[in-house]
Amino acid sequence: MAIKPLGDTLRCVEWEELPTRAREIPEGFDPSAEGVLMKHQVEWLRITAPIKVCEKGRRTGITFAEGLDAPLTAGATKEAGGMDVYYIGDTKEKGLEFIGYCAKFSKTIAQAQAGGISEIEEFLFEDQQEDGTTKQITSYRIRYASGFKIVALSSNPANIRGLQGKVIIDEAAFHRNVAAVIDAATALLIWGGRVSIISTHFGRANPFNALINDIRDLRYGDSAEVYKCSFDDAVANGLYERVCMMKGEKATIEGKAKWYATIRNGYGPRKAQMREELDAIPRDGTGTSMPGIWIDNAMPSEPHRPVVRLKLTDDFAAKPVDERESWCDDWIKKYIDPVLALCNPEHLHVFGHDFARHRDYSIFAPLAIEPGRQRYCPFVLEMHKVPTRQQEQIIWYILDRLPRFCGGAMDATGSGETLAEYTADKYGSGMIAQVKLNRAWYGSWMPKMIQQFEDGTIQVPKDQDLANDLRAVEEVDGIPMVVKQRRQDLKDPDTYRHGDFSPALALAVFASIEMRQGPVEVSSRHRRQSASMFEGYQ
Repeated sequence: MAIKPLGDTLRCVEWEELPTRAREIPEGFDPSAEGVLMKHQVEWLRITAPIKVCEKGRRTGITFAEGLDAPLTAGATKEAGGMDVYYIGDTKEKGLEFIGYCAKFSKTIAQAQAGGISEIEEFLFEDQQEDGTTKQITSYRIRYASGFKIVALSSNPANIRGLQGKVIIDEAAFHRNVAAVIDAATALLIWGGRVSIISTHFGRANPFNALINDIRDLRYGDSAEVYKCSFDDAVANGLYERVCMMKGEKATIEGKAKWYATIRNGYGPRKAQMREELDAIPRDGTGTSMPGIWIDNAMPSEPHRPVVRLKLTDDFAAKPVDERESWCDDWIKKYIDPVLALCNPEHLHVFGHDFARHRDYSIFAPLAIEPGRQRYCPFVLEMHKVPTRQQEQIIWYILDRLPRFCGGAMDATGSGETLAEYTADKYGSGMIAQVKLNRAWYGSWMPKMIQQFEDGTIQVPKDQDLANDLRAVEEVDGIPMVVKQRRQDLKDPDTYRHGDFSPALALAVFASIEMRQGPVEVSSRHRRQSASMFEGYQ
């Protein structure tokens, strides 16, 4: 028997008004049945800490599990641990979706337990403001014969401290004032309340991530616990099969593989966002620094500018040196000579080189300078798992033949220092800048590279991998840079690109400006090329 609406009820919400995900729950679905909840959902509900925090991948079913627990909590008597439940999402739709879950589950659980429930009621929640005034928030609730209720608020209340019972804060990292919401929620523990904080990540600097680190550092003692559930965890626990069950479709091995690939590939070049939203790994940056249109405009189809790729296996380095050099000589004649022939002998040429030896890609990016301000890459060279001596062999071959070569910049960070030093010895330290890639350097030079794209004064080969690398430049504390990922954070560490082309191109831009307008800040053993060489170039 349903409970009659209260006097402050504006209206009862119709089932058709609820978001699709809530309405898709099939008739007869019993969430309490054996095996219906996935392993991670059960583990989450079993956590009894007063404050529990879940860092999760998107759509992994944690909020769904809370929708099952809420009717059990609100439908129980006070003696059995019953209490009010408040759900605070980051959008109005999330609140409606959650209250829809609760209404559906209540029909099979709470009604039998407590003897009656109300319809979904829309009412105005009086939110106490800091200045003493009140603000009315449109809210939704389900009341139970136990005397308790579930309330889904459509926006963030200013005074969470005024709520008593269990509070669920969903997508906490995306709330307007994350720190204030988290601080206020902990005050509920004074009167025996409980707090569930659930969210995907929104950057390492977000207070949600800080809360997780504080709990793991035991700064909350035994009163708080963190649970992690990535998208892959949920898939291993049967997420695909649950999706099929909800849609009334048959689960197949082939369908699962296609479904998984579609979700991963849907992020395209936004790998950092994919890891954050699916793998629960917070990213350092706050979004790409270059709009896609700038990158597309810098990649004309004509003239064709190739990307030459050399990928070797791990056992190549074990071959004798003379055998490696001979093989590399043949490869150079076949692949490097043709692209060198494309270089315009009338244009000045510089280069940038971002060194890598094993996992990442070692990128050599020559940059031609036309009279005026235009710059372009006549070709780009990528090397993967190429021994340092062979990288030296290839790069020196190119430099000996690059038309009107007037300088370059090489990554001298870590293992790249040796090759950069040897190259400077051969061509002169006044010609080769040995650059330590750090935040200060990125802060000075990455904006200059980005400006070239904004002004439309640079062109690079039309290639999807290079475009993805350029999109990997993110703002980190105001500095555009490529964030290096830890190997243990990567899904495919042996083939993962971390924006390798971007630092190489930034080094080339550095060389095109610094090597022509003033001395490089290194000790020079050779005189700079005559200024007359640059006549007609600006």
